[in-house]
Amino acid sequence: MSSLWSLRWLWVYLLIGQFAISNVKTAWPTSDSTNIQLLGIFGNGLNMNDSTPGTLWSRAMFNAAMLLSQQYNITIDGQFIGSQLVASGGITMNALSSSCLLISTSNIVGIVGPTFSRETQVIAPFAAQLSVPVVSYSATDPGLSDRGAYPTFYRTVPSDTTAALTIAQLFMKFNWTSSIIIYQNDAYGSDGAKVITDAFNNNNLTITQMIMFDIVARTIRGDLKALLLSSPMRNVILWAETDYASLILQEAIDCDVLGPQFIWILSSTVQLNSFSQADNAKLIGILTIEPVVASAVNEPTNTTLLNAAYDVWQQYEPETFPGTENVNAYALFTFDATWLLIRSLEQLCSITNNHSSPCLSIVNDSFCFNRRLLDSSSLFDIINNNTFLGVSGLVQFSANSTDRVSGIYYIVKNIQSLSNELNYVPVLVWSSSDAWTPHSQQNTIIWPGQSLVAPTGYATIAGVILRIAVIEAPPFTMTQQVADANGIITTKLIGYIPDLLAILQTNMGFIPNITFLPANQSYDGLIDDVANNVYDIVAGDVTIIAARREKVSFTDSIYDNSLRIIVRNTASASPNFWFYLRPFSMGVRLCILGSIILSALLMYLFERKANETLRHRSIISGIVMSTWYPLGTIMGFGVDYTVRTGAGRFLTFSVFFLSLVLIATYQATLTSSLTLKQTQNIISGIDDIKNGKIPYGRIGILTNSSIEAYYLQEISNGIRNFYPLKTEGAIFTSLLSKVIDAAIMDEGVLEYETNSIYCNLTLVGTGFDPSAFGIVFQKNWVYEQVLDVNILSLRESGTFDDLKSKWFQANTCSQTSDTSTSSSIEVMTGLFVTFAVMCGLSLIFFIWLKLLPIRRRLLQTVLNLHYRVCPSARTPPDSPLDVQNPFDIRDI
Repeated sequence: MSSLWSLRWLWVYLLIGQFAISNVKTAWPTSDSTNIQLLGIFGNGLNMNDSTPGTLWSRAMFNAAMLLSQQYNITIDGQFIGSQLVASGGITMNALSSSCLLISTSNIVGIVGPTFSRETQVIAPFAAQLSVPVVSYSATDPGLSDRGAYPTFYRTVPSDTTAALTIAQLFMKFNWTSSIIIYQNDAYGSDGAKVITDAFNNNNLTITQMIMFDIVARTIRGDLKALLLSSPMRNVILWAETDYASLILQEAIDCDVLGPQFIWILSSTVQLNSFSQADNAKLIGILTIEPVVASAVNEPTNTTLLNAAYDVWQQYEPETFPGTENVNAYALFTFDATWLLIRSLEQLCSITNNHSSPCLSIVNDSFCFNRRLLDSSSLFDIINNNTFLGVSGLVQFSANSTDRVSGIYYIVKNIQSLSNELNYVPVLVWSSSDAWTPHSQQNTIIWPGQSLVAPTGYATIAGVILRIAVIEAPPFTMTQQVADANGIITTKLIGYIPDLLAILQTNMGFIPNITFLPANQSYDGLIDDVANNVYDIVAGDVTIIAARREKVSFTDSIYDNSLRIIVRNTASASPNFWFYLRPFSMGVRLCILGSIILSALLMYLFERKANETLRHRSIISGIVMSTWYPLGTIMGFGVDYTVRTGAGRFLTFSVFFLSLVLIATYQATLTSSLTLKQTQNIISGIDDIKNGKIPYGRIGILTNSSIEAYYLQEISNGIRNFYPLKTEGAIFTSLLSKVIDAAIMDEGVLEYETNSIYCNLTLVGTGFDPSAFGIVFQKNWVYEQVLDVNILSLRESGTFDDLKSKWFQANTCSQTSDTSTSSSIEVMTGLFVTFAVMCGLSLIFFIWLKLLPIRRRLLQTVLNLHYRVCPSARTPPDSPLDVQNPFDIRDI
């Protein structure tokens, strides 16, 4: 019963095939009267009214080849080679049934076609059973390259394996790394998508998404707009036949996912006049990659044969001839496919020319599957070894593959607007020797959006508002009060992160909407906020760890970090030859020297006449002896002479006072310095903390941070026995107030704080647990790739090093690691001012005494004037006036 049903179905398909054959109407002369015929299988109807230009041109070149063989008097057993035509409509069973019907009634010795790979997968095995060669001009499925599976199949069009390689090389030319594929769900589409994926993988490229077009439903499976816009990639490879590609492009136009957002790369050209003129701007920039003939890359072709074919075409069907420059490559591949069979048949008969028997023998049977071409092995040997210069280039095959081994070239055409009309403009050509090179016309590529700059292939972030969260953490993010020209004070963000965001904004063009969060904000809470779409990104000192990567994604490192330990500062134990001078600062030492010199000069001035030790000495010797006096007094061991004048005694008191304060200060400061000198840091590194040298409750850890995770995993085995801190600032205040003895924190933050703010805190040991800070964003974020590329670019250009130098290497604290106990000049200013005043008083006293003779003369002059006016007031002569100063210098 099943066999009966199979016969009935076969009869139905034969009827359909008969309709397909009877539907052929053409102006070409018939050539079906001969016994030796070639079968041409074409996709669409064979009438001009129901065929696409590609089908008409391929059919025309097939017919031209057949007529040229007659003009060149090529015969088989004295007969011209005839032809039969089939229009399959792209339906596999139509192609099979029509072919079966013609083969049953005609001597078909070779098949040119079919058009589609899905048809070829059926026709090629069918022809292999009949031992009939099949040469396709447009079936490109990579699976058809298997000589074992398709022993009688050949094709003049390159395989999709080569097309996939050219696409991968095109991506590498423009530094694109990833793409989306839209493919039709048949052999051509699925196998093409597979070889493209393989080619990408072999060249370190990526296919991020594959979208299927249902050729039955004639629509995309899924929401095309949502599928494309949710991907960070903006390169789309459309792997579909011309008719389906037009439908897909129209859907893309309706969804607004063409230019300028996306760059589309088509595997076939489409009729541009099938779209609305209002959508022309969206189509500009599309690229097409198609096989091309040798003349496109200035390689030789058989121009004599080509011109002859064109002459025949114009003679019989001039209305379909588009001009010599517009005939597509598939039409020329059709001619060479037909000419290959004609030449091979001619050579076979020339070798086996025996007038007593025909060179070709066919087992006749009314059922097509039972017919056979006898002694066909010789014919296939000739095809495998047949090399000739065809109209598409050098035609050559081998016994190991069905693919053409030479004359393989590709072209990239760019849709551009010329004179307000869309046109395909050739821009690049490919050959196996040179890969992609500019077209001979040197045409410029116009990219989507009328741009002359090649797109990056990623979703552009320019003009997009980004919700950015930053957290207060000096020097990564800080605030500063700024007054404008009108005196209005505003708060400005400064630091490593604001500078980085400003650079990224300049390079990428996004619009930042920044939220400044306080220092007590939980870092793990920020991770949850990004995962829950509260913020687009978080930029700050956020450590990249595995637990966070499970929720969100990170950029490449924006700051290479490690952990450090911070403690209260103690004195260094390193030797210091000049340590005994440490109690006084340089300013104080200079003031002491100045005081000694001043005292020596004043002493010499006061005592040089009154003191016998100085009276008979030279000036230099006297000054030296005068210097010896304050120096000995200050040191406390005395001198070997005494002062004789009142001013000298007052100066001695001043020097004693200065000596008393200096010696007391020196002794106290030196004692303090020596005490600190014996003190060492309580720990030297992380190993001391692990070994319990500090009570765990005296170690400060910032909660809900990566540092807490490190402590629990590496130190306490999951026990929260540390002193919890809520903010980074609490680390420093807790250390200074001696609530904790040590804390663990990120190296960058600690270096900044100890170099610029907390000079009495210090870092101990070396860095440990190296890590990295990254910008946080959602998983599968559309703009992930473009952000990563910019971050890597900044790293390569040294921008991160510049930012680190600006914000982390400034040092306003003393460079020494010792705790300074020196008495500064500011502290000792009062002492030296007091000493200077006392020296001044002694000088005034000295001057007062030196004016005594003058005062005596003035007093005597006043008395004489008084006596002249009042003679009665004169003192008796026997009572002399004693005007001796009771404070004479000799009595003091």
